[in-house]
Amino acid sequence: MKIILSLLLLISASIALAQESNPGVPASADTSWKHTMILSANITQISFTDWTQGGENALAYALFLEGKSAYAKDMIEWVNEYKFGYGQAKLGSGTIRKTDDMIDLGSVLIYKLGKIINPYASVSLKTQFTEGVTYDAAGHTVPVSNFFDPVYIIQSAGVGYQPVPEVKTRLGAAVREILTKTHTRYSDDPTTTQVEKEKVEGGLESVTEVVWTVMENVVLHAKFELFAPVKHFNQTTIRSDNSLSAKINKFLSVNLNVQLINDPPVQARTQVKEALALGFNFTLM
Repeated sequence: MKIILSLLLLISASIALAQESNPGVPASADTSWKHTMILSANITQISFTDWTQGGENALAYALFLEGKSAYAKDMIEWVNEYKFGYGQAKLGSGTIRKTDDMIDLGSVLIYKLGKIINPYASVSLKTQFTEGVTYDAAGHTVPVSNFFDPVYIIQSAGVGYQPVPEVKTRLGAAVREILTKTHTRYSDDPTTTQVEKEKVEGGLESVTEVVWTVMENVVLHAKFELFAPVKHFNQTTIRSDNSLSAKINKFLSVNLNVQLINDPPVQARTQVKEALALGFNFTLM
């Protein structure tokens, strides 16, 4: 829990520090901090009245808040990123079901020795807001996750490499912690008789990010994350989050997002999530 609080404090501190200007420099002239914050809303609604060709009423929404606070001065670069997402859908007379649920926080501190290769230290946290369930053939629910159950925390240090402005990657030694409360399938070691609610393992972490302007109004964001446990390389976890955004105007955009998760201890097969939506975007910062 101390690590979780430290991460939240680290990220929130970036916002607090941004309010303080450099000594003798007006706040409006201080360019050490740069902030971005975007709120997106996707809404789909379909209704039928005396419609003879069949169909069911449907309502779905998804809200996303994404932001970055980056500090750069002299040889120090400190980047704090956060992503929050939540969505639900209702089809006909069925129950409301969750479609999106995400809390993703990350902080990376880089010491710039050169233009291409630089050492770094980072910490990240991934969890969700509300209970997650699966549905059987009869529509019955089975709880599989919840808020901070599980929560994934990775702390790492190593070397970063940025060959071109659009691509940056880093590789380092890492410690991953998986904390659970009720849903211990994410943390339990099946080879022991007791049930573990906490799993701590050392390994290697690799993170590669691509931000590429494909066209004037089309941007590709791709992130590839890998964690390989030292003792169990065959249980390497791979996460890939890829978004292609086409901006229609100041407020409207079309977004295609594809997420892949390969986590052998939890699911033998690769998990895939795809979403295509027309969204309303509001730049808050």
